[in-house]
Amino acid sequence: MLGAVLAGGRSRRFGDDKLLFRIEGRPLILHAIERLESASLIREVVIVASADNAGKLGHLGYGVVVDELSVGPIGGVYTALGLGDAFVVAGDMPLIVPEFVDYIVREFGKSGKAVCVPRWTNGYLEPLHAAYSKVFRRVLDEKIKIGEYSLNGAIRSADACYLDVDGLPFHWRESFFNVNRRSDLRKLLKSGLK
Repeated sequence: MLGAVLAGGRSRRFGDDKLLFRIEGRPLILHAIERLESASLIREVVIVASADNAGKLGHLGYGVVVDELSVGPIGGVYTALGLGDAFVVAGDMPLIVPEFVDYIVREFGKSGKAVCVPRWTNGYLEPLHAAYSKVFRRVLDEKIKIGEYSLNGAIRSADACYLDVDGLPFHWRESFFNVNRRSDLRKLLKSGLK
């Protein structure tokens, strides 16, 4: 399965381009890419970037696809699915757990559903740590055409496979950690990023 790393945000809360902020000598986004690439069921990783970010990310050695829609994560997922089925993560998620990615990809394959996404007990979804079928692109296309840009809303309107986070190994939850503010860097370094 294709691994797609979304890199379209503007890093307003962080203050700088957080995806290129160096942590342990490497840009933040490379930590996410390398973890995703370590999953045995991911065959290739591409970066889905905004037009603003694409030029800055090309030197990392991965294919960069430009999200021309610029309507948030739904546009990034839509763009990624133009390449086929994809496991989608955000570029600011440096603690991705490869075995969790493989688990989701396997469950996605078994389910035959359009999307397979982790869901918390309170109903909150983790759409940027999920597997999507290329056929889900049609659902996204319909939503985008009518100006509905909620990725969660699109998932809920589709035939989705939900994975109960509370029933999964506790340490897999670190996979959802993302860097929004500089204070998150302290948490990241305390976690023992490798």
